Amino acid sequence: MSASRLLEQETRALLTRLAAVRPFVLQETFVAAAAISPSALAGIEQHLIIGRREVHRRAHGFLRWLRGPGHDAPAAEQQRRFWLLRLSFQAALAQFDLFSEVITQRSEHETGVLLSGLDLAAAEALRLPGGYFEGPPVVVSLHRGLGGAIRRARTRLPGGGDNPVAIIRIPRERMIGYGVASSLVHEVGHQAAALLGLVGSIREQLRRSPAGQRRAWRMLSHWVSEIVPDLWAVARIGIGSTLGLVSLVSLPRGFVFRAPDEDPHPIPWVRVQLSCAIGDRLYPDPQWRRLAATWRDLYPLTGIRPELVEVLAELRAAIPEFASVLVEHRPASLRGWTLGEVLHNPDIQRTALLERFDAWQADPGRMPAAPPTLVFAVFGQARADGRLSPERESRLLRRLMAGWAVTSTLETARAVGRSGAGMFVGQPAIWTGRLGTPHLLTLGETSCRK
Repeated sequence: MSASRLLEQETRALLTRLAAVRPFVLQETFVAAAAISPSALAGIEQHLIIGRREVHRRAHGFLRWLRGPGHDAPAAEQQRRFWLLRLSFQAALAQFDLFSEVITQRSEHETGVLLSGLDLAAAEALRLPGGYFEGPPVVVSLHRGLGGAIRRARTRLPGGGDNPVAIIRIPRERMIGYGVASSLVHEVGHQAAALLGLVGSIREQLRRSPAGQRRAWRMLSHWVSEIVPDLWAVARIGIGSTLGLVSLVSLPRGFVFRAPDEDPHPIPWVRVQLSCAIGDRLYPDPQWRRLAATWRDLYPLTGIRPELVEVLAELRAAIPEFASVLVEHRPASLRGWTLGEVLHNPDIQRTALLERFDAWQADPGRMPAAPPTLVFAVFGQARADGRLSPERESRLLRRLMAGWAVTSTLETARAVGRSGAGMFVGQPAIWTGRLGTPHLLTLGETSCRK
């Protein structure tokens, strides 16, 4: 068999395999409440269709060349061009598999509906009043490991093209409690920081500051890309964010006291105290200092190399001023406002959160009207003050997340049914008992008591 005939056969086989890749809307099965948002699905499908069309175009172009001027080309040149075509095919499949993993999880019993509820929570956590940016669609999935991750929207995908949605990955071991809230809103903070250009602007301010010449500030500047999302999370859900961080980095001492390196994450021992300092700066209350002291009791500076103790002492001393710099930062994207002014929410103050929790205990039917981030904040504060048990928190969050998914699905269906009509905002519903039980009630028929 000649080289040209062999490569023609391989290219036609490639086209056959490409035709077998069907849109997700034709092959995925999950209940309606587990579906990702129409805007996210449309963006994903459109991106993948464009990629497959490009491979199809290149394949037919290669066949025309092979049957024409390339017929007598050296076999090595024919093979080189075929491999370039095959690489584009592999890239298209890699992108399909990337989104397939996210969407297929929606078919998992119970998990799919909970993920859909987290989609809604993530979108709300990204929303910033004032029209500073237009947030992209967000989809949430689960993965192995301890920490969360995000593939931000509008970043380059493997093989080319911009990611049409923000994909947030949450560890399965964080489901469910303030841990999932902390990880979710932190990852959302990465997307928000990119949309507002915060990391670059903060580093530029630190570079110009005399304090930026000190060793501790240089390290803090290096960690800004992870510190800003922590700031976003604390601003949105209060102490529940820091408690979730504590649970995440409660690791063997060797990890908590790792030496400074190229890792963009702060040293865990420092990171928790920085989160507490940010919380105290945004929402002053003695609880932040108490939590920082508890963290230091959990990980005392004993048995640590003297040079590392010195570094940690410098960092701890720099934290209060550094937290103030973050909160008072005025990026151009906020049009004259500081980060603290834009992100501060009086509803996240400890007293306000506990008053709301007490009101919800007296009248649970008021919970569904609250934004997801406020629910996370109230439950996190109630956990911090010992008013809500972990078991009760988990049960309530499961029901609420299912309710967010159901309500979002029904709102979308109503909007589609009203040509040009706005989204209908109604009373969110939740599943009682186990998810999947065919009995739908409003939250007014539940209780948030222990």
